[in-house]
This record gives sequence, structure tokens and C-alpha cells, in this order.
Amino acid sequence: MVDIQFPSDFLWGSSTSGPQSEGRLADDGKGDNVWDYWFEKEPEKFFDQVGPQKASTFYENYKTDIPYLKATGHTIFRTSIQWSRLIPTGDGEVNEKAVAFYRDVFKRIKAEGITLYVNLYHFDLPMALMERGGWELKETIDHYHRYARICFEEFGDLVDWWATFNEPIVPVEAGYLGQFHLPAVFDPKRAIQVAYNTQVASAYATKAYHELLGGNKMSIILNLTPAYARSEDEADQHAAKMAELLQARSFLDPSVKGIYPQELVDWVKEKGWMPEYTAEELTIIKENTIDFLGVNFYQPLRVKAPTDTTQVLPFEPWEMPGRRMNPHRGWEIYPESLYDIALNLKDNYGNIDWVVAENGMGVEGEEQFFENGQIQDDYRIDFFKEHLEQLHRGIQEGANCHGYLVWTFIDCWSWLNAYKNRYGLVELDLETGQRRIKKSGEWFKKLSENNGFDR
Repeated sequence: MVDIQFPSDFLWGSSTSGPQSEGRLADDGKGDNVWDYWFEKEPEKFFDQVGPQKASTFYENYKTDIPYLKATGHTIFRTSIQWSRLIPTGDGEVNEKAVAFYRDVFKRIKAEGITLYVNLYHFDLPMALMERGGWELKETIDHYHRYARICFEEFGDLVDWWATFNEPIVPVEAGYLGQFHLPAVFDPKRAIQVAYNTQVASAYATKAYHELLGGNKMSIILNLTPAYARSEDEADQHAAKMAELLQARSFLDPSVKGIYPQELVDWVKEKGWMPEYTAEELTIIKENTIDFLGVNFYQPLRVKAPTDTTQVLPFEPWEMPGRRMNPHRGWEIYPESLYDIALNLKDNYGNIDWVVAENGMGVEGEEQFFENGQIQDDYRIDFFKEHLEQLHRGIQEGANCHGYLVWTFIDCWSWLNAYKNRYGLVELDLETGQRRIKKSGEWFKKLSENNGFDR
């Protein structure tokens, strides 16, 4: 027995994505996605001018990489299929090399006795579709629906759990309210249309899954960052409520309950940003809710009333004095948020089944902790422990959480940050390509074997 004991069927593992781990070879048949294109056009925007060409070289090395899953205690593993690998143009012919690759990868993971959790979309729209208008267009919903059905038909016999999208609010914010994803514009009305079209696409994929596979293992993966107000002041409390509506409930409510929060709809109408929609689409959303939820959490969102009331968003970030920071990444560490998430899902979302689909600690310059042939990442072990204590607390109070997946398996490439921040249980040596299990990877194996840990 250990101090913190999880339920007997609890699952332990990690998450990654195709575009961040696979890499690309000249003859693999993969088409460009938005990141391939952006790096080709503006490499200076990427940290150290490193793009997605190699990533973790999983495409080349998966046969020797997959055994590391067992060596680090995995009982579940989440990755994604690259739409631009499977259907290079997004709407054309299927790349049979991709079908063979994914089937072999999935078979090998299953042979290790590991639950396979596959996400359909991880910020990686095929560039051919982006050039036509991307998620702003209704036709992209149709192309995604076709892509999802092909995935279910080709891999449904191997995949245990599915997800429609990972963190769908991120491309909305980063692409249409910031400069961190393409198209890198500022246009709130287009942002709302993209968010709505993405939700419709998720509902169509969920419908296709239930029709073709008849199971109950379809999810969406949301970054449910709790919003904490600066004070009890009415304006600050309103800011936190609006932040929750826009950043969490905009996808959580329609995905789980089948309807949008009325306060959110009213705010969008007031701003004059209502998306183009049909009654049929709203019915699709209403009738095709998810079976369970994936939850990503890294840091809390602390907000205050905006100092400029004419700004677009009805809240702005607030840096709480004395907050505890990850000195290697610049993010706040606040494990109590996982408990708050657990209770929110239990009390307000029908106590839906869920898993922690991402949680982790990024570290810049992690090579400084290399000693005796291994990264000595005790800081990451402590991070895991603190978050697991809060998760365990929520489970004890009745929350239906069934697994904990960390980000990530092997150090991977990350969007504009490349390899700046490392998260892996397994180190990737960028010069030699060598893989080495970190101290946290060894600890994670014991965590999985004991189904818990000592404080």
C-alpha cells in the first residue's frame, strides 16, 4: 500500500501528437500542414529556426520507441493521426503509406497491452484547406467529417478511445486574436465562426463514430483552465465569469450538454459577432454529445476587470503577487486547480467520465540537470505528485476521473517554441537522436505499478 492510492482500474500514461513527434521523410507521401507551410515561409518566427521536419523522428524510429512506453509504466497512450499525412490535400486521395504506418504503430502499441487513445486533430490543418479559408468555411466541416469516417474505417479495429479535437479554443485565440497560429490575424467575428464550425465538426465526427463503430469511447480534449478573479469586486468577478464562458464553456457546454450557455450567446449577439449557423447544425450538436472528456491542465488563469473597457475581451490577465512559478518555464504552479476542475465536472456536468489528458512541467535548458547518464528531473516528479494529490482528493469526493496522462512521452517539437521547453519522460538528444529515460520516467513506472505513490 502507498499513501496516495488510486482506483484499481486507473490508467497511467502520456500524450503526444503526430505533428510534434513523427517528423517527415521525402517519400512518405505526407502533404503540408499549416506548420510546414509557415516554417517554410517565415522560419525566423520559430525558436532557433527549427521547424517540424524532424520532430522526435517517431516516423523513422517507432519500432524502437514503442518499447519505451512499457519501460515507463504506460497502461494508456495518446497520440494523433495527421490529417495531412493520411489525406495530403485534406479532401483527396488517401495516402496508403500513412494507412500502413498508423496500422503498424497501433498494432505494436496494442501488443504491449496498452490502451490506445487517438486524437483526430491537433492544430494541424492541411495547408491546401487553409488556403481556401480553413475553419472559417463550412466546407471544411464536410472535409473533416469525411476524414474522421476514413479514420474510423481504417483504424477502428485497433483504437480503444477517440478524440475529435485537442484544445480547440487554442487555434481560435492564437490564430484570430493573436499571432501564434495561422492565419495570425485579429478578427473576433472570424474567430467566433471558426469556433462554431469546429464544434459542428466535432459533433459530426461523434455522430460518425457512433454510427460506424457503435462504441462509447468518443471524447473531445479541452484545456479547462479555471479562471480566478483578482478580488471579490463585482467587476473582477464578472471578468472571471466571462473568461470561463469564453475559454472553457464555449466548447465544454456544447460538447457535454449539447447547448451553448445563454450568457455566451447573448454576449456574442451584443457584439454583433454571431456566426452563420443553421437549425440542422444546432440539432447535430444537441444530439451528438461526447461519451467522456479529456482534460488538459498546466496553469491557472488569473484575471481582472479590463482597464480599458473598449477592448475586445471582457477580462485581462492578472499577475497575482506571490504566485508560485516554474522558474524554468515562466508558468504558475497551482495544483489545486485540478481539484477545482474535478468538482466542477462532478457538480455541473453530470459527473461525466474523464481523464487528465495532459499535465506536465516544461523546462528550458534541462541538460543542466544531466548527471550520471540521466536527466535528474526531481522537479518534474514533485510537480506530478502535487497535482496527483489534488486529483486524488477530487476522486475521493466522487469525481469520475479514470486516468492521468502527462505531456509527454519523448521530448517533442512544439509549435513556435521548437525544443526550447522539454516535457518528456524520455530525453531526446537532438545531436545523436539517442533516447534516455529520465528519472521521472523511472518514477512514473513505479507510480503505475503501485497505482499510487508515497508523499
